[in-house]
Amino acid sequence: MANISEIAQSLHQAAHQTKPIAQISLQHPLSLDEAYQVQKALIDLRLQEGETLIGLKMGFTSEAKMQQMGVHDLIWGRLTSAMLIPNNNTTARSMYIHPRVEPEICFRIAKDIPGELNETEVIDYVDAVASAIEIIDSRYENFKFSLEDVVADNCSSIGFVVGDWMPVQKNLNDLSMSLRIDENTVAQGSSNDIMNNPWRSLAAATRLATQYGEPIKKGMYIMAGAATNAEFIQANQTASATVASLGEVTVSFK
Repeated sequence: MANISEIAQSLHQAAHQTKPIAQISLQHPLSLDEAYQVQKALIDLRLQEGETLIGLKMGFTSEAKMQQMGVHDLIWGRLTSAMLIPNNNTTARSMYIHPRVEPEICFRIAKDIPGELNETEVIDYVDAVASAIEIIDSRYENFKFSLEDVVADNCSSIGFVVGDWMPVQKNLNDLSMSLRIDENTVAQGSSNDIMNNPWRSLAAATRLATQYGEPIKKGMYIMAGAATNAEFIQANQTASATVASLGEVTVSFK
């Protein structure tokens, strides 16, 4: 049996010290359920330090992402207050080990979600939608991990940036999405790359949150997942994501 609290502590320290660790699964095989237990313990350590839980993120929602990471399962992680970076702001590159950025769509929850909902029902529980950038930063050496490793590591969550909130659109299909680093477009995709429909990703979030006993509450942010591969970002670079009809979001690394 894996020592859940010890593993969580090692991941927490790796993030604090920006020093990667070896994949956990190489020494301590984890089941997926144990990995989610580690994730919860890891986030509890952040909450004990004064952060608050403000949302959830979906992972491996695109074919490109699944191929890039060599996995075939939808996963989810938790977002805390310290992860939210204001739009058009700056973050210190020294806070990260090997950060990558990816373009996303973010939902704002209008009222507590009672349980699992389908992709049509969830629309009534959202009061705004925005373009977003997620910053991911695995705590593992060489950004290599198994499915269980990445789940334990809170799905590589480290930061996210949300653009201007826009009115809810019932149809979020066929929206072009692009990612720029400085003046170069480094990735392009479509909102269809997010589970063929971003609303379906939100529905999956309600299913998984219900399964694992993590309520989705009014005011929470739900990051729907990336539409493209994640791209490395360096100091003195600026990342910008644009989603058709939802506008642009930007973050600079110093």
